[in-house]
Parts: sequence; C-alpha cells; structure tokens
Amino acid sequence: MNMKFIGVTALLMAIPFYAQAGAVSELEAEYQTQGAGPFSASAGEALWNKNFINTKTGKERNCTSCHGADLTKVGKHVRTGKAIKPMAASVNPQRLTKVKKINKWFVRNCKWTLGRVCTAQEKGNMLAYLKNL
Repeated sequence: MNMKFIGVTALLMAIPFYAQAGAVSELEAEYQTQGAGPFSASAGEALWNKNFINTKTGKERNCTSCHGADLTKVGKHVRTGKAIKPMAASVNPQRLTKVKKINKWFVRNCKWTLGRVCTAQEKGNMLAYLKNL
C-alpha cells in the first residue's frame, strides 16, 4: 500500500479528534476565566449519573435518562423518543467539536435535567469526563 495514502488517511481520521480537543480546550479556558478549575473527570461522571428531581413532574432525571449508561451507544430522549447519537467521540467523532453546539446543549440539558443552568465548574467537569470516552 502507498505510504502517502496511509499518511493522508491517518491525518483525515485524526481531524475530528483535533477539532474536539480545540473546542474543549477553548471552553475549559473560558470556564477558568469564570473562576472554575481544576476540572475533574470523576466529578463530571458523578454529576452525569446524579439524580435530580424535576420540579414540574416530581420524577427523577439524570443524564443517563436520555443518553443511556453506555455512552458508545445511541440514546433515546425520554419525552420525545428521539434517538440521540452516542456521546463518546470514539464512536461519534462529531461530538464535542463545536463550541456553539456544546454551549447550546449545556443550556438545554442542564435546565432540563438539573432544573437550572450548570456552573462553569460543572460544565468543565462534564467535559473532562466526556472527552476521554
């Protein structure tokens, strides 16, 4: 096989991981300017799995309610039934690659799951957890 072809293929396969690292690094730096850090993957995982009571329905929610326990698999929104692509960048290279999209989903999902906006520390911890899946 042509070495040039192998090199180009490897480079193209790595692009999503570089994009992920760039977006995550940018957001981590932003959160640190807001007083957060250092970030903890174990704290992010604990927050991901923590149960919160929905003030409207009284039902428990956590991130796994929709995304599932195995983040390499497709999840399913509990209210709409809509499929949610895997969170793990190892199987979904588009995850965590765009700052605007990450911010959008933090706003929606924190309010929906926690019933409030996530703090900069919580978002940084969550990114620390998710970026290594």
